[in-house]
Amino acid sequence: MNETIVPTQKPEMILFDYGQTLISEAAFDGLKGTTAVMAYAVENKYRLTPEQVQREADAIKQELKRMDPATRAQRTIETPNHMFTAYLYESLGIKINLSPAETDRVFFDAASPGTPTEGVRDFLEFLWQAGIRTAVISNISYAGSVVAERIHRLLPDNHFEFILATSEYLFRKPHPRIFRLALEKADLKAENAWYIGDDYACDLAGARNAGLLPIWYQGAIDFAQADHEDVLRVQAWTELEAILRNCSERLE
Repeated sequence: MNETIVPTQKPEMILFDYGQTLISEAAFDGLKGTTAVMAYAVENKYRLTPEQVQREADAIKQELKRMDPATRAQRTIETPNHMFTAYLYESLGIKINLSPAETDRVFFDAASPGTPTEGVRDFLEFLWQAGIRTAVISNISYAGSVVAERIHRLLPDNHFEFILATSEYLFRKPHPRIFRLALEKADLKAENAWYIGDDYACDLAGARNAGLLPIWYQGAIDFAQADHEDVLRVQAWTELEAILRNCSERLE
């Protein structure tokens, strides 16, 4: 086992994961999301209930092995949610009076509402004052505009240069291509960037394989993961702020 790497030089940019890193989301409840979307149904050929629709959605997800924690790191190609919902509702004879992005937003807000992780607002302000650039890479199937709207609403004072949702760019973490895309957008070399996330296989191993320094944020983890001693772990944003302050002192 490699020793934990403690950085001694501050990065030019820190890239963040979204769910359970920037934003702590409630346990996913697909039925709540489907019920909210079904309120906008203008045609329902078979008079299906939200429960019946959700059972079909769950069956499709099981076929696709979608959202399975055991295989999440093996799925490196993203399936945008608008494709999933278009098939789901049209195959059941249901017409929803919403655009694809509106459907995503209604479902997302009802199925998995979120709040900022504790202390993240202060940490982002610290990074801004320290001159450290920030951006987001999220493995997420909802429309990029919907993800960005939520982040800007919950973290209104952020200075993210971009919010990269995999729904818009084909590849999912841990595929190195999604990290390389972010580095290209930031005009940075990998060694000048850190990546912070909550999922070891997708976020941390993926970032490391792409050449970024991985940091494991464990303040809002919602599923069991094996321990890994070779990654710097923090439970609170104040811990990482202290590390960055120490990096700055080393440079003085």
